[in-house]
Amino acid sequence: MNFPLSPAPAILKDLVLLGGGHSHVIVLKRFGMDPMPGVRVTLVSRVVETPYSGMLPGLIAGHYSRDEAHIDLQRLTHFAGARAVFDEAIGLDLASRQVRFRERPPISYDVLSIDIGSTPNLQVPGAAEHTVAVKPIDRLLERWSALTARLCATDATTRIAVVGGGAGGVELLLAVQHAMRARLARDGRTDAHLEYHVFTEADLLPTHNASVRRRFERILAERGVTVHKSSAVLQVGTGFVRTADGRTHAIDETLWTTQAAAAPWLARSGLAVDEHGFVRVSSTLQSTSHADVFAAGDIASMAHHPRPKSGVFAVRQGRPLARNLRRALLGKRLEQYRPQRRFLSLISTGDRYAVASRGPFACEGSWVWRWKDWIDRRFMGTFKALR
Repeated sequence: MNFPLSPAPAILKDLVLLGGGHSHVIVLKRFGMDPMPGVRVTLVSRVVETPYSGMLPGLIAGHYSRDEAHIDLQRLTHFAGARAVFDEAIGLDLASRQVRFRERPPISYDVLSIDIGSTPNLQVPGAAEHTVAVKPIDRLLERWSALTARLCATDATTRIAVVGGGAGGVELLLAVQHAMRARLARDGRTDAHLEYHVFTEADLLPTHNASVRRRFERILAERGVTVHKSSAVLQVGTGFVRTADGRTHAIDETLWTTQAAAAPWLARSGLAVDEHGFVRVSSTLQSTSHADVFAAGDIASMAHHPRPKSGVFAVRQGRPLARNLRRALLGKRLEQYRPQRRFLSLISTGDRYAVASRGPFACEGSWVWRWKDWIDRRFMGTFKALR
């Protein structure tokens, strides 16, 4: 006997998640655990696998595999009962509520959330042509393989620099150093021909306390890294960087980790943005200019609670964003979200060692790295065991 198929539930509202960032993967999982009847969720992403920024230094250093440090967005959207659109967004039509793409026709939304991360700020002359930018992370990983091959292909003196003295830049340089020592050791070679430099506009790790800065000054000195403080880079060329003090430094490979920028099409779309082009949002994570648009992660700028661009905040915004997207779809009053002022940073040093920083507090050790490793693996584990 043939039974009639149950009709598919009517689609009453379209929720579009633009970007596969840390906040949106949490939103997807929560919608998968508690679906909303009549709501069609669509994820838009340039990439099928999204990297977890907390594991990036460990991935570069060789402590994690690619699979361990990436979330499979196709699998996650399937779990959430959502559509997946893998293409690059290039604009918004806010009046007709549409997202425009590079390759495919536009899609419509009733509620839109943006979590596309940031782009490299490469306005310094020569930076776009002569550096490896840390963001977006997926493109950094593609260029890391080519950089490794170049560094392994010679025994001549090669000078490697990171431009940007924040935690991300220091972590990345020490991860590169650890990876190259291990890679060359496997071939029976040393890394004596590799020199490492950090260029920072002011002090090292300026958003962290004095104890953290002193610890990293010691660690960098022990690892033979030359730190150029108060040395803003004004130009990058083939084999050199030029700093604000007028000096020209011989540098062969440059990694760019300075303050990132927002995709310029966001401001052109008519959304309210801050002075750097990031989407201005209220304490509800809702656009201050368009009630049907939300934003989170690096691309969002909280009007009343400014915070550093950090994966810590992107992860913390996931749950309140999911709640408010539900409430917006139901026409309910939104909840206020206030990010914490002090937050824990666990900053790795290339090897299985790390420094903890929170407010005036600092400590270090291999146990701190194991703590960080446990936190990161626990977070990623929630996206590996989808039920």
